[in-house]
Amino acid sequence: MTYIILSRLKSGLRTPLLLLVISLVSACSSSHPLVPTPNIYSGDAGYPVQEIPQNLRATSLDFLYVTDRLGEVDKKGKFSYTAKRSEAMVVGEVTVDYGNNISWADLKEASQTLSRKKKILLEISKTAELIKFPETPLRFGMEGGRIIVLEPDASEYAEAEVAFQAILQERLEKASRKEVVLFVHGFNNTFRDAGLALADLWHFTGRIGVPIFYTWPAASGGLFGYFKDRESGEFTVFHLKEVLRILSRTQGLENIHIIAHSRGTDVLTTALRELVIEARAAGFNPRQKYKIENLFLAAPDMDFGVVGQRLIAEKFGPAFGQITVYMNQGDSALSFSQLLMSGLRFGRLDSDGLTTQEREIFTRVKNVNFINVKDVSSFYGHDYYRTHAGVLSDIAVTIRQKSRPGTESRPLVLDRGNFWILPKDYLLAEPCSRC
Repeated sequence: MTYIILSRLKSGLRTPLLLLVISLVSACSSSHPLVPTPNIYSGDAGYPVQEIPQNLRATSLDFLYVTDRLGEVDKKGKFSYTAKRSEAMVVGEVTVDYGNNISWADLKEASQTLSRKKKILLEISKTAELIKFPETPLRFGMEGGRIIVLEPDASEYAEAEVAFQAILQERLEKASRKEVVLFVHGFNNTFRDAGLALADLWHFTGRIGVPIFYTWPAASGGLFGYFKDRESGEFTVFHLKEVLRILSRTQGLENIHIIAHSRGTDVLTTALRELVIEARAAGFNPRQKYKIENLFLAAPDMDFGVVGQRLIAEKFGPAFGQITVYMNQGDSALSFSQLLMSGLRFGRLDSDGLTTQEREIFTRVKNVNFINVKDVSSFYGHDYYRTHAGVLSDIAVTIRQKSRPGTESRPLVLDRGNFWILPKDYLLAEPCSRC
């Protein structure tokens, strides 16, 4: 079937479509090994165990998730979340196992070794739903010229929010820092993909704060799966806004660090843009209201012109502590997306491709930095946010130390303005007794 489709297309489209087919196949891989050790942990200082609370020094841990995927039970009685949509958000937890019955000492050693002799496979061994929110939209009416949510919807929704916050507060009390690391996945990612990606990222931040993954109805599959996922990304925006509101209202939470990948960057920034406009219209400072310290946009599958008009024009940047955009001109998946959508993708941006006026506008946004990732060697150059040892190092040092580009702890190579280069050996420690 694939061969017939390819043979009927113009030769210029064959390679991009083939890349899409390959990406669809690769996303369904049955194994998920622990990602490479970040360069920063390769030196004799090693993985920062001393900063990790004793209760988190384990090879099997629970992670919170929020989803509006539809959960279904198959003919064999097995429950799973699908690419179908649900009008109701669910908060739950998964148990992720780092390796098969390995010790914490072995995991620590592997986490500071660049060339591992053995793969450590990650797997979700348990999934449990904890809270189910009422379906949205909630029923509403008018009272005295004001819009009000009707009962029992209003009370049930409020009860679910309080329950979610109670679970989060309990975990914050046991964390080293009163922070949340939130991950939002991209196109064609399953529920499992999202959970294991967060497990990788959070482990290599030094297990800071409370990890949560937000997973929306992606991975529709098929030749037109990309367009189905884009529409589901629009569907999920309201629910993601609600999650961000609930997090920001949670007592004891000090900061949020958000990592979004690919289409997830568009989903996230759309939600955040609406929240920023809402906060400013109500007279609030969105930076203080939503407590977002770091916003990482990795391989953003967003139209560059739309970014300029919807985000830059809305003064989006000042609403957050720091925004880091990772880019790679050789990103094949974004090359395909660019072909489909006929617009330069933000994740393939190059400072040389900007006009003088565009470069000046971006340079004025002082807390936004664009990082060109070099030597990307992953299969099709799109998942480097978690497979490139330099990028993993940059995320870790930014979250752990609140470092800014160009400082001693974050020595990126300056290109021009706020455009930087991240080389392959970035933050590689020397000498290294375990390399």
